[in-house]
Amino acid sequence: MNWLLPEHLADALPQEAAQIETLRRRLLDLFRVRGFELVQPPMLEYLESLLTGAGQDLDLRTFKLADQLSGRTLGLRADMTPQAARIDAHLLNHQGVTRLCYCGSVLHTLPASLASSREPIQIGAELYGYAGVEADLEILRLLSASLERIQLKAYRVDLGHVGLFRALAKAAGVAPETEETLFNLLQGKDVPGLASLCAALPAPYGQALLDLAGLYGDAAVLDKARSLLPALPEVTAALDTLAQLIAAVPELPLSIDLSDLRGYHYHNGVVFAAYCPGYPAAVALGGRYDGAGRSFGRARPATGFSMDLRELARLVPPARQTGAILAPHVGHDARLAAHIAALRDQGEVVVELLPGEIACEGPRCDRKLVCLGEQWIIEAINED
Repeated sequence: MNWLLPEHLADALPQEAAQIETLRRRLLDLFRVRGFELVQPPMLEYLESLLTGAGQDLDLRTFKLADQLSGRTLGLRADMTPQAARIDAHLLNHQGVTRLCYCGSVLHTLPASLASSREPIQIGAELYGYAGVEADLEILRLLSASLERIQLKAYRVDLGHVGLFRALAKAAGVAPETEETLFNLLQGKDVPGLASLCAALPAPYGQALLDLAGLYGDAAVLDKARSLLPALPEVTAALDTLAQLIAAVPELPLSIDLSDLRGYHYHNGVVFAAYCPGYPAAVALGGRYDGAGRSFGRARPATGFSMDLRELARLVPPARQTGAILAPHVGHDARLAAHIAALRDQGEVVVELLPGEIACEGPRCDRKLVCLGEQWIIEAINED
């Protein structure tokens, strides 16, 4: 059965491929008019480049192979964000703000879920060189515009801040291995396990780390967090940032989840995840990851988000498909050839039947070209 593909890999057949391409064009056009420049990094890079700095969490998700030219280990990218950070830090070398976007396949050794592909088509936008909350706000507004452009409505966008957990863990003097355990317990909202571990930590930080697990909901959660968490400068700054974002983006259904540490080893500030009706996983993930370019020679503030076009294509209402026009074989008929060319220049799909072909197996043809006297005219195809 040579036609079978490996598990969690699939072809995109014409209808799905057309939907994916439509979404790609809409989103990249949106990014372009907002000043985000398209980059196209390679599928393969030296492994250490893909896994350095921001990419360390990707190790288990990255396919690895030997380079026959250099003898070094190569990696098939599992995420394009580290590549964009490399381009900003090492190749463009801009001193001010840089806005980049990208779109392409990435490969994962294991699927993110039972229904996920191991070859997502990742599209995203990244903003480099600005540390203020205004950059996070621009990215959130771009996310909002992106969902609107593809007619996908989010019912919830969770906001969190990795800086809260980092500040509390540091103040409590948590060892690295304990910090990793705390992270896993918080991410899984394992309150009994978290309570047991936090009981051994110094007050008030142990209790504060335990409180993070219950701090989720609407904007009122921020007031509750201010009353429960110690007033460390980092904690106050993080809560202020979240409050600014909620007030500034009323068009998004923002909520708070202070225990959502998604991408903890990668992000170091605001993080967010967008959810849509009828789909259990996040359709967009993003946040701040300052310093991602340090390993490439330049540590720069950075924030952005990405989405999987394959998943979006399942959720977005199908684009209206325009029927094609069936035309007879041109042969040496210059007038017919010119008429077909003019129709195609207008954006019409015209399928020219080959000699002996009586029907089109490809695009749905709802019209046909017929010769009426000296004129070629278009008639509807009666499907009865």
